[in-house]
Amino acid sequence: MFTKGISGAGRWGVRYSDFGHPGFCTVLEGGCRLAVDGQDPLVLEAGDFVLLPTTPGFTLSGFEPVTPTYIDPKAAPDQGDEVRHGDPDAPPSVRLLGGYFVFATEDAGLLVSLLPAQVHVRGAERLSLLVRLLTEEAGEQRAGRDLVLARLVEVLLVEALRLTQRPDASPGLLRGLADQRLAEAIRAMHGTPARSWTVAELAKLASLSRSAFFERFTRNVGVAPMEYLLGWRMAMAKDLLCNHNAEISDVAERVGYASASAFSTAFSRHVGEAPGRYARLAAQG
Repeated sequence: MFTKGISGAGRWGVRYSDFGHPGFCTVLEGGCRLAVDGQDPLVLEAGDFVLLPTTPGFTLSGFEPVTPTYIDPKAAPDQGDEVRHGDPDAPPSVRLLGGYFVFATEDAGLLVSLLPAQVHVRGAERLSLLVRLLTEEAGEQRAGRDLVLARLVEVLLVEALRLTQRPDASPGLLRGLADQRLAEAIRAMHGTPARSWTVAELAKLASLSRSAFFERFTRNVGVAPMEYLLGWRMAMAKDLLCNHNAEISDVAERVGYASASAFSTAFSRHVGEAPGRYARLAAQG
């Protein structure tokens, strides 16, 4: 995990290209504008928290029109003091704590890839408390500062995800996981994706009738159970093809297909590219 203080003053704006790893920021004071590719722009204010599970390209700026400065998110991060955008001598109009993290396990990274593209939380008392603690710790040079900041950020992330698991949240994975009965079925699909699951078997795990489970899953997650299982299998397949150089026959077996040809047909239909071509294009950048 990496965290960094960021501030902006005067006329300023920065443009980050696609990063891929989960990124986040919390606004310590002031306000700014965030425009994430494919999402509606946000006006951020003090106490706001934003999580980008896969961090596509985005622009962060003040409120005056500006041509943003390009920043490569994959460049080695500077471990120095706070980064200042805009006028270096003017008092800051916004201060943020931003950063990113990399999951140690494949499954966690795949799970995050299925979360909403943008998580924005505002006005949460517990988050506000964590932000105040982060602000105090970031402003001091006490022993163990970096360790404490890292742990506080971890708690902040967990709390933000908890807040998105409300019954009135938009349909999606988090809303499904917030339902204890559906969570049992979702965890089973994640744990053994190669199994030939049926709706009846998943309903039994959720202690619901088949029809009640199907309706409840579709309403909360936004897709039918078998459609979700297919999406999870294809997410695993993409990861295995691109990041682990796995053979197509091995990928097919791991995600529940009896043959490479059956898997290739399903993958091509779902992704729009044959597995081999998909892996080659990904390798080319």
